[in-house]
Amino acid sequence: MKKRAAFVVLTAALSAPVWAAMQTIKLSVPGMTCSACPITVKLALSKVDGVATTDVSFEERLATVTFDDTKTTVEALAQATENAGYPASLLE
Repeated sequence: MKKRAAFVVLTAALSAPVWAAMQTIKLSVPGMTCSACPITVKLALSKVDGVATTDVSFEERLATVTFDDTKTTVEALAQATENAGYPASLLE
């Protein structure tokens, strides 16, 4: 009986989807030149599938993004801001 239970647990674990890991990153967005720019950047980031939250600071020229890393990537987030006219790079 113990072997059967172990088999069931192992099978369930291996067939389960990869667990999502939420990540928070900071993107440098130096091209923001006016107080309306963060609205455009935030909108572009929020449209990316997997993005949970965004906070964009005009003063710091910085976007903080929390996202599901099984649904999107840092590259996709940077591409979204670039497509909106605001190239961004990951802050280490």
